[in-house]
Parts: sequence; structure tokens; C-alpha cells
Amino acid sequence: MARSTPTMPGNKFMTDKRARNEHIKEASRYLRGTLAEGLEDVITGSIAEDDMQLVKFHGSYIQDDRDVRGERAKKRLEKAFSFMLRLRIPGGVMSAQQWLALDRIAGDYANGTIRLTTRETIQYHGVIKSNLRRTMQAINAAALDTIAACGDVNRNVLTASNPHLSPAHRQAFELGRAISEHLLPRTGAYHEIWLDGEKLAGGSPRDMGDDVEPIYGRHYLPRKFKTVVAVPPDNDVDIFAQDLGFIAVLDKGEVVGWNVTVGGGMGMTHGETDTFPRTADVLGFCTTAQAVKVAECVLLAQRDLGNRESRKHARLKYTIERIGLDAFRGEVEQRLGSKLAPARPFAFTSTTDQIGWRQSADKKWHMTLSVENGRIKDRPGQTARTALREIAEAHTGDIICTANQNITIAGVAGRAKARIESILKAHGLDSARPGPLRRNAMACVALPTCGLALAEAERFLPTLVTRLEAEMETAGLADDDIVVRMTGCPNGCARPYLAEIGFVGRNPGLYNLYLGAAFDGSRLSKLHAQDVGEEQIVALLAPLFRRYAKERQDGERFGDFVIRVGVVAATLAGRDFHKDVRLAKA
Repeated sequence: MARSTPTMPGNKFMTDKRARNEHIKEASRYLRGTLAEGLEDVITGSIAEDDMQLVKFHGSYIQDDRDVRGERAKKRLEKAFSFMLRLRIPGGVMSAQQWLALDRIAGDYANGTIRLTTRETIQYHGVIKSNLRRTMQAINAAALDTIAACGDVNRNVLTASNPHLSPAHRQAFELGRAISEHLLPRTGAYHEIWLDGEKLAGGSPRDMGDDVEPIYGRHYLPRKFKTVVAVPPDNDVDIFAQDLGFIAVLDKGEVVGWNVTVGGGMGMTHGETDTFPRTADVLGFCTTAQAVKVAECVLLAQRDLGNRESRKHARLKYTIERIGLDAFRGEVEQRLGSKLAPARPFAFTSTTDQIGWRQSADKKWHMTLSVENGRIKDRPGQTARTALREIAEAHTGDIICTANQNITIAGVAGRAKARIESILKAHGLDSARPGPLRRNAMACVALPTCGLALAEAERFLPTLVTRLEAEMETAGLADDDIVVRMTGCPNGCARPYLAEIGFVGRNPGLYNLYLGAAFDGSRLSKLHAQDVGEEQIVALLAPLFRRYAKERQDGERFGDFVIRVGVVAATLAGRDFHKDVRLAKA
């Protein structure tokens, strides 16, 4: 059968100056490369360099344990290579039986922990190459996959964290799932390499084995692409941090359509002022019937216009900065064949999860459990992994990952509520345990496994939070919600630039301190101090906490306070990222 792929009309970046990754994709035979051959090579725990880029499209990164690099180098040993696997779970929704299967995989093939990510999914760490295919097959047997969880494609789609809360939340989930399926790569490479050509367990609408990529073409996207669906007033998916977003527009509780946002993104590079985090713009309004097509057209416009010469400038945010929002809207509407309507009024109130029990209109109960930095494991006094296994064995509803690295046990009948409470209490996980600062804290994995990390994050933030909690208690703020996030590098995986207090790793033990983001996720934070360690951080924040307690206005959030009183400026590098028009008030 003759193969044809979409072209990228007018893309001035489709030149011989293209980034190396573009040539790798072009020569990959639709993401196959030499992955299959590399898996059979028992001499090394690694894979070929080009395949390290291709395996991302299959939901995996190769990593090594940086804690033992020096020791192994002295012994002339290869690095302690292993693979991280990230699942594609649209909306983060799993059955209890799927959770049990994933728990078994964590013990059988990974490092015995389950890591909840900021993209409503889970990832495994420590999977060695000889177990990689078996792990993929075990995930497939649970009717799940890792397709496009990484790479230059549309990644796991986030939706408002619990589809059971209302009909609007259910519609948000259904839209997210539809977008996820529609924007999946169509190559048969995943099934050939990992599943020996077998179809996904439970069936799939994807056309297997057809090497035409009707949406992506041979080159896929210039860079990663992130899509979310939100239901106001909760911005629990951090919609302004994403390439593409859909905001439910409600009339008497019914979804009448969706405001479309484009151009958000967190990544930057230290010292390079032409890279920066950016909050998304509101593009317009569409109906539910148009929404999946709108998602495709936004992605196609980025495919055709995105920068393929510099990966640091390849995200959609830079495309919009370069050509302007109006021009980008025109590109989307040309592909759509119709105009987007003007955006409708909307407002958000927070980006956080409501921890503890919550009841929906159908009288079902839903428990959102705070999981520190998303790491589910058994530790002395808090045996979270065992607790969730026991709950899943008795639970008949769903288990849901949230975008704040927490877990929701959804659809609990009233008579089963006490049983779940007793399990949580027995394992040291009762919902009253963490204070508000810890509940609202997030960190990326960072060291020892992330190759990009410049400093600690997941392993350090709990210690820092303990010290900051003490300062908040002294200031009389023990019960106040403040969002704090930390990353080990400037790429922004835990979205630190949208935290009221953000830490971005610069060097071991040193961080840039950002302040002033909006509690509702609409405004970026600003750089307040560079290269500060633990003692300096506490010394900087302690007086601010005391001042906030004494001088704040009624209902004023910490991020708003530090801007109002001039602790940080309202602009960043000459850019006013807080565009009030984005949050049109009803």
C-alpha cells in the first residue's frame, strides 16, 4: 500500500537546520528505530542513543541511579541504567482491579513504589531492560498502555479530577478521553515491539499496523503537547500551564460549550532570557460537537508552524509569541473551516484538591487522599501502598489520580465509608494528618533518577516544608492554604512558576525562589531570590509570613499579598503575564 503523510505547509523550520531529533523521527520507520534489536542486547543495560529519543514516544525514559555514578565509574562499571515507564490514563481514572494490577507490577518489575505524577497518571522507576517488555505486557493485560505518555505528541490528557462529582465533570472526562484517543499516534510500532503484534487488551479503536500517520506525519510534533479539560470553579488541572485547554461553560449546571485556551508552558533554561514560562491565552469558544476537531486543528497548526530548528523554542507558547494570538487563531480557524465564537465568562478559585471526604449528588462518597509528592510506598508509620491495596480489594468504584499528585477513591457507598476510614487509620493515613502547607505542596522526582536534575526536589521538599510549617505556626498561619512547589531543574514538571512559593533547582542545595503566583493558577510567580539554600529560604520567608499575618486584607491570598505590598513586582522581565481578560468575570 502506498504511504502518504501530511505535509507541513509554510513551515520555515523544515530545513537542513532542523534539530537532531527531527532527523531521528524521520528515519525511525514510524518510531521503530532499532528498539526491538536493542532489547535483545544483553551486554548493556542501555539502548542506542537515537533509540533513547524514540522510546519516549512509547512512554519510557532511560535513566540511571546518579547516587552511584561515581562509585560505578571508579570500578569501571556501566552506569546503573533502568527505565522509567509512564502510563497513559486519560483523566487518571482506573478501576480498583486495574489498581491492583498496577500495584503488582510495581513489586514484580519496578522499585516497589508507585509515583503519581502531575499529569493524572502514574510512573514506575527502576525497570531494568530485561524486564521492560514484560512490564509493558503486564500493563497491557490490565487494559492500559504507555502509548504517547512521553515524546513529541499529545500526552496524557488531564480532566477535572473526579468525573463522578456532577454531569459536567462526567462530560469533561468524556471529552478528555475522546481527545486522547483521537490524537494518539497510529503507528503499529508500540504493539510490534512490546506486545509482539498483539492488540491492546480489551480492544482499541486504533488502526493497528497502518504506517500512515494521518495527524502527525513522519515528523510528529516539534515538541511535547499537553491538553487538559477543566470545570470551574476548580482549576485542579492548572489549565494556564498547558498547550491546550478546554474550560467548561455552564448554564444551570449544564455544559453549553467550552472556552479554548492555548499557549501555556512551564519550561525554561537558566540564564537564557529567550526561554520563559508562559500562561495560556483564551482563544475562543466552541461547542461540545466541535471540541475534538478544535483540539486537532490546534495541534495541526502547531505541527505546521512550530520551530523544528531549536527544541528550546519548539513549544506552542513560542509559536504564539512569534506569530501572535490573532494570527494563530486564524490558522486554527482555517483548518477548522469555521470561526470560533467569542469566549464566555468564567472564573476559577483555586488549583488545589479538596482533601478528605466529598459527597456527590447521587449520594456516593469520594475520598481524596493527600500523598506527599505523589510517592506511594510503605514507610514506618505510613504504609500507603498496602493501604491502597486493601482498599482496592474491597472497593467497587474507581481509583483516580489527580493533577496534584493525590489519589481519589471514588464512588464509595455510604455503608462502605467506615471500612475505608478504618483502613486509612490503621495505616497512618487519616485525612486530618497533613497540614495545609504540606497538602498543597508538590515536587518533581529530580535526583537520583532524573538526568536533568540540578538539585533535589522530592527528597528535600518534605524537610523544608516541616521548617516552613513551624514558621507559619509561629506567625499564626497554621491553618492557611499556601501553594508551594519545587523542581530540581527549570523545566517545570511540578509547575513551580504557578505556585505562590516556587523553588527551582540551580545547583546541589541551591534554588531560585519565586513568589507571587495567583492561588487560582492565572498568574505566574516572579523571581525573588537566586541561589538560596535551606537556611536562606527560611530566613527570607519567615518575616514574610509574619508580615502577611499582620497586614493582609480580608480574604487576600499570600501570592496576591506579596505583589500588593511590593515584595515582588507585578511584571517579569518586562512581560505582564497576568492578563485580566483571561479571567473574565461573570
